[in-house]
Amino acid sequence: MSPPANRHPTLCWQWISALCAVMGLTACELMPQADPAVPHRSLASFALPSAEQACFDREREPYTAVVDAHFHPRPFGGPAMPATELFELLDEQGVRFVNYFGIGQVLSPDSGCTYYLDCLGVPANPSIKNDVVNAVEVTTFPHDQLHITLSMTFVDLAHPEQAARMVALYDREFPGLFRWAGELNVMKQALLGNQHEPATRESIDGWAPFMQILRERNIPVTLHADLGNDANPTEFLYLMEHVLERYPDNPIVWAHMGLSKELTTMDANTHVALMKSLLDRYPRLMLDISWDVLYNAYHQWGEVFVPFFNEYSTRILPGSDFVAAGTKTRDQYARELEVTSRALRVMDDEAFRNVALGENYFRLLQLDYHAPFICAPPAAAATP
Repeated sequence: MSPPANRHPTLCWQWISALCAVMGLTACELMPQADPAVPHRSLASFALPSAEQACFDREREPYTAVVDAHFHPRPFGGPAMPATELFELLDEQGVRFVNYFGIGQVLSPDSGCTYYLDCLGVPANPSIKNDVVNAVEVTTFPHDQLHITLSMTFVDLAHPEQAARMVALYDREFPGLFRWAGELNVMKQALLGNQHEPATRESIDGWAPFMQILRERNIPVTLHADLGNDANPTEFLYLMEHVLERYPDNPIVWAHMGLSKELTTMDANTHVALMKSLLDRYPRLMLDISWDVLYNAYHQWGEVFVPFFNEYSTRILPGSDFVAAGTKTRDQYARELEVTSRALRVMDDEAFRNVALGENYFRLLQLDYHAPFICAPPAAAATP
């Protein structure tokens, strides 16, 4: 069996999937890896206009994203990896741009818990603690090869009355440093056992003061809003729809495309049709394709999701959703980044540049950085 003659594997998906089924492998395990002799690009290189950068060679350079738009430098509880170690890990993987998301729902320090699902019944309460520590570490330790965007994750979306006042506190203590908001939980079923209180239509209406601040400053907000569960795949869709109807001019990023551990069997075509409908209706909505749980549950539907990513490539952000608990080993970030980048490997050139090489991220944040152009395919050998 010979694959179709095409430089990129997007159009070979069915062939690869068939071969993998025979061999018992996933498609991406068969794909060529980056050439280790090719160095990662520097942060400074992205400051050059695209035409002045070396073109990106997809045959040799890594397919992992240079942007991690969904990264948690601290766990829900317990010690975190040291900041300097995190900077090294990101640098080693060629990540040059990262969103520093705190964990907005912090477990009590005296609980001894690191992960909420290991400690059902222990409250996970909104707090400014992670944001403050992140800001102090980012301003204290050098990170010359890394552009860090600090994110506000303190907002209790079920009780937003003090959110605008707290933004003013951040402005006084850390002027100009926080340029993102989230990950904030609208509805997270996995946290219900830790006394998470979901947002309601009424509380969403109460977001208006702080959402106005974000809108005026062009600060995106990443929302975790479970779409539903296996029993009822769209049970909570009404919440996200209300958010989008109420705040259509805010740049909103929907984390994990609304999927979760509780929703792993939704029909891919139904899910994609719903995402397309919302993206068409709300031009400021973007989707976050982070979290290895999503890959593990849905990678077999690549023939549905990859064309969708290509078609809507200006509306997608990459991310690992890595949580940097001190109990994790150094190699875990590399593994999670690779898994969550596998969809990038099979996107077409335009989508790869928009998503993996950061063009969407730069545009959204109005950063003075630029994604390189993709190298042209090698000329085909003449047929005698």
